[in-house]
Amino acid sequence: MTQKQALSILKTGANVFLTGAPGSGKTHTVNEYVAYLRERGVEPAITASTGIAATHIGGMTIHSWSGIGIKTKLEKPDLLRITTSDYIGKRVRRAKVLVIDEVSMLAPATLSMVDAVCREIKQSSDPFGGIQLVFVGDFFQLPPIVKREAETESAGQTSLIEESLARFAYDSSAWTKANPVVCYLTEQHRQDDSIFLGLLSAIRQNAFGSDHLVHLETRKVERHTAPKGTPKLFSHNADVDRVNNEMLATLSGRSHEFAMTSEGPSALAAALQRGCLSPEELSLKVGAAVMFTKNNPKVGFANGTLGTVEGFDETSGYPIIKTRTGLWITVEPMDWKVEENGRVRASIAQVPLRLAWAITVHKSQGMSLDAAVMDLSAVFEFGQGYVALSRVRRLSGLYLLGWNERAFLVHPEVLAKDQSFRADSIDAEMAFSEIPPTTLRKMHDDFITACGEKKNAKQKTSKKKKSKDAVRLDAIWYNDKQYESGN
Repeated sequence: MTQKQALSILKTGANVFLTGAPGSGKTHTVNEYVAYLRERGVEPAITASTGIAATHIGGMTIHSWSGIGIKTKLEKPDLLRITTSDYIGKRVRRAKVLVIDEVSMLAPATLSMVDAVCREIKQSSDPFGGIQLVFVGDFFQLPPIVKREAETESAGQTSLIEESLARFAYDSSAWTKANPVVCYLTEQHRQDDSIFLGLLSAIRQNAFGSDHLVHLETRKVERHTAPKGTPKLFSHNADVDRVNNEMLATLSGRSHEFAMTSEGPSALAAALQRGCLSPEELSLKVGAAVMFTKNNPKVGFANGTLGTVEGFDETSGYPIIKTRTGLWITVEPMDWKVEENGRVRASIAQVPLRLAWAITVHKSQGMSLDAAVMDLSAVFEFGQGYVALSRVRRLSGLYLLGWNERAFLVHPEVLAKDQSFRADSIDAEMAFSEIPPTTLRKMHDDFITACGEKKNAKQKTSKKKKSKDAVRLDAIWYNDKQYESGN
């Protein structure tokens, strides 16, 4: 499915699972949909499963948005406390569209708890209280961390929600009831190397073999021969910190310090700080390898752009970076914000850089890198090697220090589920292609009207409101039979 087709389906108000391989344009499609809604006076709730992912999309964690926090179980007193909170109540009642990014890292029980909160606050039996759901993610990437039962249960504790010991969000009863239309993006906008793209596809299909390994073996290097200034990806934080500190210490010259500032409630600001790829205290020297952590296409950099510190501005003191493409940029602080209904709730400001000699695979998720040195010999989780490899755009930008057997494996359960997702997406594509363009446009307009907002930012609409339930039924009429048959 193309981004344009997925965007058209999103505009109908149907619940959607937007998925696809890394670089297929999931974030871009969501951003396009968000812009479309805002132009028409509809403010979506933008959330993610982790703080890092939330900073990438300018939202907050789904845990914070829903009020469930770090809870792994929801008891009656918990639900009462959350749903009687004025702030959370207003937030959920206003929501017409809920985006949850990196849904692959969300546990099934967490999704069910969010569903329970939304239904209770909205006083509706519809999934998530009738809010349009936009699940975004790729289950081949990093899965949620699952704690052992003994770690999460207390003696005599009861829960309003009983989920199986399944690991993935799609196993949640809330996911099943929401019955999202699967939009599987198949275009590729990151990798432009056919050999490398074929290698990544082979891992994704569990078809990685000796003919693929031979290409990776040509990219194997020793630590002392790895290109300097290229970021290194490791599985563990300890390796990352060690490499960055060691490399910075080898540089001569004075260290320049840049402190992060924050505004707004301390809890929200702290969440932004935890998710921000730039550190609270950034130390730089001339010659330091750095990576940009924000997008600013007007200036000429994006999240993942690599460069070197060439000096510091004599007036402002800000670092002067030379990118790999030869562009010289004086880097000023930028903001990371939590916005809600068009209002900034909290923000942090920092120079959008981090030392780039090393980074964890986890923190690299969502990035596009020009080049990277990777040590996959300590990979311990399904999908970890795939996430690392798929960060770079082409094979020539890959330098491997080593790997283990798990580095090229994906979760067998996800592999089977992915076939179902692909088939569902093809069915959705065919079904929506049969809808006449005039009917589809009316479905788009009806959903905006059903949200109870203006059709555009300047002109009011006098159209009679159509219930969101009716709009959603129009949008996913073809899915009913599939759901009843268990597909």
